[in-house]
Amino acid sequence: MESNVKTYTFAQLAPGQKEQFTVTVTEEKMAQFYALTGDCSPIHRDAAYAAGRGYPGRVVYGMLGASMVSTLAGVYLPGAHCLLHEVDAKFVRPVFIGDVLTVTGTVEECNETFREITVKYSITNQDGKKVTRGLYKAGLAE
Repeated sequence: MESNVKTYTFAQLAPGQKEQFTVTVTEEKMAQFYALTGDCSPIHRDAAYAAGRGYPGRVVYGMLGASMVSTLAGVYLPGAHCLLHEVDAKFVRPVFIGDVLTVTGTVEECNETFREITVKYSITNQDGKKVTRGLYKAGLAE
């Protein structure tokens, strides 16, 4: 197991508990996401097309940003014992190549009956503007 992965157990989690990390969106990440998904929409692949729609550059795939929820859940909150059950994402504003995203999650609820946590998360850019927000539910396979 990688050393930076948290290993919270259900008993160690409580409402209000928070974790966060930062990530920079790069050309390489965009290319890797395209290779994985095949999403060839010109808004993501063609700078001239994106500029023609009023954007300063290619728009980052919304799901590339939202995929950071997997990192938040599987590495940070709750970490290694996580099994995602549900993810909700609201895309508030576009993300662009070079943006530095801060991904923050806060435990909202710990459901003892189902041994499941609900985490409210937000992703903000380097200007402190929220770009994505939502909730996820995760069980713990401890």
